Amino acid sequence: MAGLSAGCYLQMNGYQTQIFEAHAIPGGLCTGWHRRGYTFDGCIHWLAGSGPASPFYQMWSELLDMSAIQFVDHDLRFDVELEMADRHGDHVFHLYADLDRLEGYLKDIAPEDAGAIDEFVASIRTLQRYELPPLWDVAPEVRTWRHKLNMLKYLPFLLYAAKWSRITNVQFAERLRNPFLRAGFCRFFADKAFSILGMTMQLAMFDQKCAGFPIGGSLPFARRIAERYQALGGTIHYRTPVRHILTRDGCAVGIELENGEKQVAGTVISAADGHWTILEALGGQYVDQSILDLYGGKTLEPFESMILVSLGIGRTFETDPHLLRFRLAEPLTIADGTRFERMEAHIYNYDPTLAPPGKTVVTVTLYTRNHTFWSHLRDQDCDAYRIVKDELAGQVIEQLDARLGEIADRVEVVDVATPATFVRYTHNWQGSYQGWYPSNDLLTAKPLPKTLPGLDRFYMVGQWVEPGGGLPIVAQAGRNVTQMICKRDGKHFQTA
Repeated sequence: MAGLSAGCYLQMNGYQTQIFEAHAIPGGLCTGWHRRGYTFDGCIHWLAGSGPASPFYQMWSELLDMSAIQFVDHDLRFDVELEMADRHGDHVFHLYADLDRLEGYLKDIAPEDAGAIDEFVASIRTLQRYELPPLWDVAPEVRTWRHKLNMLKYLPFLLYAAKWSRITNVQFAERLRNPFLRAGFCRFFADKAFSILGMTMQLAMFDQKCAGFPIGGSLPFARRIAERYQALGGTIHYRTPVRHILTRDGCAVGIELENGEKQVAGTVISAADGHWTILEALGGQYVDQSILDLYGGKTLEPFESMILVSLGIGRTFETDPHLLRFRLAEPLTIADGTRFERMEAHIYNYDPTLAPPGKTVVTVTLYTRNHTFWSHLRDQDCDAYRIVKDELAGQVIEQLDARLGEIADRVEVVDVATPATFVRYTHNWQGSYQGWYPSNDLLTAKPLPKTLPGLDRFYMVGQWVEPGGGLPIVAQAGRNVTQMICKRDGKHFQTA
């Protein structure tokens, strides 16, 4: 997606570009696949910028016709099943998308925490009142002192954000007296501690209906941007993996394909993962200590890889939430050694295009750091790899049947994507699904350099230079790198 974005903006600014894509379809990790009448989605759960209330909406509108996409705005962010019950006997914590409804619900289940709830809800409404600074409009790398001085008018917002960016959801939960509400806040980021500013920003967007799901899923969304790129005059070469990035006298001068063919270029941009780009395609020639520390595990940590078990089920789920995190009766240890005490089920009961009438796609996401188990097993014994995947699918189906009912006998299609699948299709280092995990302090989080020491006319974009990742951020990276190239060449950046 970062490469498609960069290609679009470069074409808008008069550059002739080509994209070399190893896969047969566009979008990288923003993808989906078809199996016997079902479509399984591998990316978008919600898109920041789906509505005009978000600053990202204008950026998306530069890349595709947003009015042509139907978005679903969920009434519920998610349900999470907890170990204890609330004062009404309900074991499920409901995180509603509508802010008024959420406030009423939180005070109903925890009236003793009304003060903390008021502060939390007020922080979300404060976010909504500010006209957020259009940080995506001018790339950080090209901002002048005038741009930086102009940011002073957002000082009240920055002071507000400074407070919440340094508090995690777990730290905030410690202030709550109600144990059920405290547990619900701790589970917001699937048992991880993360800046509560991220939590409030998500809820602000959900309440304003600018965090919807595009009907049809991720792949049609990616295809729209690829079509826009081609309409602007760009060329995409599918099934064309790159072996090396060619350099001469400290400049990037082109690429060498896996088939040995060489392509000359005035500028090279890599939207591939950073480890492959820096240490393989460029042979580790253009590094400094900060890069060695980064890929040596001394600074940031990559996101986990994941196993995505996708099921086509011959029944509907009208009364179930679209996203449910539920407890397992007994902990489950899968073949790679990862232990799970709960599962996350995504029920696509809101998109009728993904399944035949009267049927539903349900996916379960399992996060793992043991990516090597899956890659080695697939490489060494494909039959054993398939057996392990089948066994895992059976375990997931058993758990879903116990929690939701009427599952086991109605499964029509099973698909299991493992960390080996991620490596196979995207080459992402360690099978990571989203590059670098960001620091907890979102306010001070910064993108990594898009250039490498000692190498001119070369840039990187995507998840591996934007800690935290996500589709809007990587699309913005493509926009930003185009501004950098325009400034380098003395051109006025334009978006049409």
